Amino acid sequence: MIPFQEAKNIVNGHLFQLKHEKVSLSESANRILSEDVVATMPSPQFDNSAMDGFAVRSEDTIGASKENPITLKMVSVSSAGSPSDIEIGPGECAQCMTGAAIPKGADAIVMVEESSGFSDDESVQIFLEASPGKHIRKQGEEISEGDLLIHKGAKISPSEIGTCATFGYGELTVFQKPKVAIFGTGNELIEPGNPLESGQIYNSNLYVFSDLAEKAGAEVIMRDVIQDDKESLRHFLSEALEACDVVISSGGVSMGRYDYVRDVFMELGVEEHFWKVAQKPGKPLFFGTGQNTLIFGLPGNPVSSYIGFMEWVWPALETMMGKTESKPLSGILTESFSRESIKKRFLFGKAWIENGQLVSKPATKVGSHMLTSSLEANCILSADPGETILNKGDEICVNILPWKKIV
Repeated sequence: MIPFQEAKNIVNGHLFQLKHEKVSLSESANRILSEDVVATMPSPQFDNSAMDGFAVRSEDTIGASKENPITLKMVSVSSAGSPSDIEIGPGECAQCMTGAAIPKGADAIVMVEESSGFSDDESVQIFLEASPGKHIRKQGEEISEGDLLIHKGAKISPSEIGTCATFGYGELTVFQKPKVAIFGTGNELIEPGNPLESGQIYNSNLYVFSDLAEKAGAEVIMRDVIQDDKESLRHFLSEALEACDVVISSGGVSMGRYDYVRDVFMELGVEEHFWKVAQKPGKPLFFGTGQNTLIFGLPGNPVSSYIGFMEWVWPALETMMGKTESKPLSGILTESFSRESIKKRFLFGKAWIENGQLVSKPATKVGSHMLTSSLEANCILSADPGETILNKGDEICVNILPWKKIV
């Protein structure tokens, strides 16, 4: 059994980034950018109207009011998408729609509500004195050409997709998705939906792993429950080590009579870096490497495997896709938290903001088999080894589950 931080350093020393690939904008959601995205043009591209109204020379509207309207000659119409070669002179104006280019000579927009309105007449009455620049979106006021829009390593959300579309990106360069194999072992595992017989349990871990892997941005290409049989296990792992970037097991790495996983890994040439970590839950944690593959052997108990995935596999997947590992926050306990003398301690928990401060409390169910402890959780709480408990008011590390919110 090795200390938690030593194990972390070992894993971090073997992480690698995946190659890049181009994907269409429509298929880029939730991918990780492998290149900075820069502005291909200024935004706005040209001076344009923020309102439906009339483009005017502000000096021609001096003194205008409803009681004393000023009449201007209406010479043209500028609409969004139309050529921007319209020009107005003294005493003239042009109808100008939202988003349309500002005619040459104009320096303000008078909203249609502040005029006699749109019509086919050759003149229009202006009821408001306009100031220079009024209701005009100036070229480049938001973004200049060449400005950095989105940093490499950003996860692509609707905001990134919309921004990239605005600047004409039909394709984006992203990190490849890690290809993942997930498997569980045990004759007792039965798929949900089937009747249970004596001594059997439902397979839940692979469903959790699959969802977590996809949430992290990976692609699960192999998934299976394997009976307690070394040959079946060897066949699955041989293929997984060839095809996948990451292999994740649930169970089979403890010291039970049929815990074959670690032995088969060794037979297939996997280099073992550690097998047991000073942490609770999840001490029987295996980490090894193949030629181009990371291997994580997580315990079979559902809480141990869930927390183990989030603390070990999730950050590895993000690093492979070029994303910086997020750091835990510091919160204040509202209830006590039991520490371990030599092990790092993890528990599901609930975190929220109270009086402007992040506070948290651990789940009341602490058994490594009690998966329902995760139902109300939005974080994982952790504490370094210590001889005493952490009391109400003490600080604790709070790792917010990425798909959850702090309220």
